[in-house]
Amino acid sequence: MTTDDRAKAVAPFGFTPRQARFLALVMRHAGVCLLRQYATFAGIVQGQKTRAFFHKLVSHRHAISYACRHNRAKLYHVHHFALYRAIDEPNSAYRRPIPANRVAERLMMLDGVLTDPGLDWLASRAEKAAYFTNGRCSVPPEMLPRLNAAAAPRTDHAFPDKFPIGIATDGRPVFLYVVLPTVRDNFRAFLRRHATLFQTLPSWTLRVVLPRALADAYEGVQAVVRDEFESPLYPHTVDELKWYFEQRRRIGSTQFYPSDERFIRAADAFDAPRFDSLYQRWVRDGDSALEDVSSTAISDALTAGTGAVEFLVLPHRYDHLSPLVDSLNSRACGAEKGAENSHEQGDEWPTPSRPLLHWSPADPTCPQPA
Repeated sequence: MTTDDRAKAVAPFGFTPRQARFLALVMRHAGVCLLRQYATFAGIVQGQKTRAFFHKLVSHRHAISYACRHNRAKLYHVHHFALYRAIDEPNSAYRRPIPANRVAERLMMLDGVLTDPGLDWLASRAEKAAYFTNGRCSVPPEMLPRLNAAAAPRTDHAFPDKFPIGIATDGRPVFLYVVLPTVRDNFRAFLRRHATLFQTLPSWTLRVVLPRALADAYEGVQAVVRDEFESPLYPHTVDELKWYFEQRRRIGSTQFYPSDERFIRAADAFDAPRFDSLYQRWVRDGDSALEDVSSTAISDALTAGTGAVEFLVLPHRYDHLSPLVDSLNSRACGAEKGAENSHEQGDEWPTPSRPLLHWSPADPTCPQPA
């Protein structure tokens, strides 16, 4: 089903086309939402129409509302089985009770999707693999991102990351990556997993989304992009790197630290997070981990404009949006009349997102967000 198909399936429950499309996005990417998110999506005042929509959701038992910390917002969980069945996802994990420590992540993900709701967003592994291996893409299964590059190229192992991928009307994919404070898997690993796919596609966009609280991580994220996408290694450097990795692994098993000049030079040259991450991958996957580090395909795509990296800082706060209860058995409440966020109190109109900050090899000093 496409986004339009899902919206048409939800509309018969008594929703306008705009409301149905919003609900389809919520059920696919978060399960939870806020009043301000619908107001921003619809481009309307956060007023009576918005409250009436959410009151309808709660009163018809399509959703349940939760009070959040300090009574500064209400969180809405869309859980109705018939709605999820209508979009062909009756067993979606988003119908389940909301773990309090996952609420902010879900809302950030939804905000990332809502920055461009016109895209056809792919959420599951199966639909991502189907899109890239069939139709206009026709990418071989071994080119799809996997946790273990040396494993058999099965499509059901592809796309281990849960970040959605948006497809534009011209077929250009937009890969969303949301920098989350609770996620330990790093951005560098995400880029490595997707590098082979990016080298294969005729065009692509990587959109990196940061919540306002993590805006100071922008420089570090941009440095990783330059490392992985704009600094291919020369073949002789790769040969030296393999030799150094072999010595490093031998040290780990013998506890003997070489003192020869070649090892000292290599240890100094490869003393960086990029090579530490490569070493861990090399230990797991062997020399296949170094097959693409000399490729200029991605840097050439960025130069030509067929590849693009965008940065977006979400202007909202999320720290106060954990629900006071962790069970769906709490009493449903009506839509609140107050503000969603502390910085929006007294502000009738929804706060727009900041414009995208574009990064390119021609201008590596992208302006740092305030």
